[in-house]
Amino acid sequence: MPTPLLSSRSTASFFKRPLLIAAMTALLATVVAGCSSPESNDSEPADAKTENPTADESQNVANNDAVSADKIMVNTVKGDVELAMNPSPLVVYDMTLMQDLAALDVAVDGMPGGLLLKNLHSETQPDPKSVGTVFEPDLEALNAMQPQAILVGSRMAEKYDELSSIAPTLDMSIDTANIYESSKQRLHDLGALFGKSDQAAKLQQNIDGLITETKNLTKENKGTGLVVMVNGNKMSAYGDKSRYGFIHTVLGVPMADDKIADAPHGQPISFEYIQKANPDWLFVIDRSAAIGEDGIGAKAVLDNPLVAQSNAWSKQQVVYLSPDSYLAFGGYYQWMQDLTTIKDAFTNAK
Repeated sequence: MPTPLLSSRSTASFFKRPLLIAAMTALLATVVAGCSSPESNDSEPADAKTENPTADESQNVANNDAVSADKIMVNTVKGDVELAMNPSPLVVYDMTLMQDLAALDVAVDGMPGGLLLKNLHSETQPDPKSVGTVFEPDLEALNAMQPQAILVGSRMAEKYDELSSIAPTLDMSIDTANIYESSKQRLHDLGALFGKSDQAAKLQQNIDGLITETKNLTKENKGTGLVVMVNGNKMSAYGDKSRYGFIHTVLGVPMADDKIADAPHGQPISFEYIQKANPDWLFVIDRSAAIGEDGIGAKAVLDNPLVAQSNAWSKQQVVYLSPDSYLAFGGYYQWMQDLTTIKDAFTNAK
């Protein structure tokens, strides 16, 4: 509160003024002192309340129409980054993050065009503008938009430096070797960044509840599992350290082969491999279908005399995972869809 009556000029002429003026001055000085009293409700400076709120302290808001004065530390692959809450305009290049933001009802102003999944944008928010592809940004569109933040994941991570020259860029790639904990952290961080921590916690509860229900079925010693990706006439197997490793590490399905090589694109396999591994459950990702390619589908490829000799095929225990498992692994809707599919399959197991 301004205090002009306590200036040096006022003090010099104080005793020359009438007693009435002196009395008024004393009264105002008392009021000023009261404003700065330790008993005042606003004893903490205003700016001290806006620095680095935690996820629990951030309030839920409807959307991110305006950049907040509050700042928060966000965990990223490049380390902790301080960013203003509710950055807008916001650009996102990762489908996992898009799913989480859609579930949180956060407005995204720019994202790649031509995306095949239908759960990447909140229906209550305006349609985003196209800013390139998931592999290549449209720098002209970005510069025109002048985003306050750009969020990227694994597919766009190599463009980090280039994007950082345009706006604060956060690499929030999922750790495929620990997909559950990593995706949980990402959902938590997004909730905190956009003032929706309560909603993020509820979404995580949905995932965790479905994991518990599914695990109660998979742990009943219903046999081993093998995760296979079919890409045209090629096949690959994935182990417990892959993006699909949650089937083994989180749901507890034993691996039919515990020596699968850890590789980004899986270990190349043949029909004979599936016959020899003889899994009780086959978990299948149809890559061609996920990316919209024409051609023979995974079901037709696997309909082979050697595969037919496996327990999984003979017992009709083949589970086809969603396209989201390939395009948006670790995203909210991917978790909910694939967990439900696996839960239903094990519920109906003979």
